[in-house]
Amino acid sequence: MPPRPAHVRLYFDEDVLGLAKLVARLRPEVTYPGDPGAVIHNRERPACLIAAGAKDPQWIPVVAQQDWLIITRDSAIQRRRAEIAAVRDHGARMVAIAGDDARGTWEQLEVLMINWRRIQRWLDEPGPFIYSVTRTGVPRAIPLS
Repeated sequence: MPPRPAHVRLYFDEDVLGLAKLVARLRPEVTYPGDPGAVIHNRERPACLIAAGAKDPQWIPVVAQQDWLIITRDSAIQRRRAEIAAVRDHGARMVAIAGDDARGTWEQLEVLMINWRRIQRWLDEPGPFIYSVTRTGVPRAIPLS
């Protein structure tokens, strides 16, 4: 029986590529820049529309148009005005893994799993928004103005 199409809903930014590749081996709804696609749990995920090395102004509009939730690692997201403007202007949805305890893939996985149920709920929330998440803290909404 041929695999059914996967419904991609989560886009992992290149700055969490190790985490992205790990999670994408387990979840058919996850993609990342340069993802060649895969069959996971009898679901076929197509190759990602975003090439490796794409800059924020190139990929944020594409990801927003696909209605994918962005997962990124950015402890200084509140100071990145151009990235915030791109999220706001294109109606994107972003979750920024923050904090000193999210530097490596293992630590990022811990933050992701601690916040997984919240992230699942945010998949159904309309954009634009940016939430900053940590291992121990409460999610914090980043002002978009």
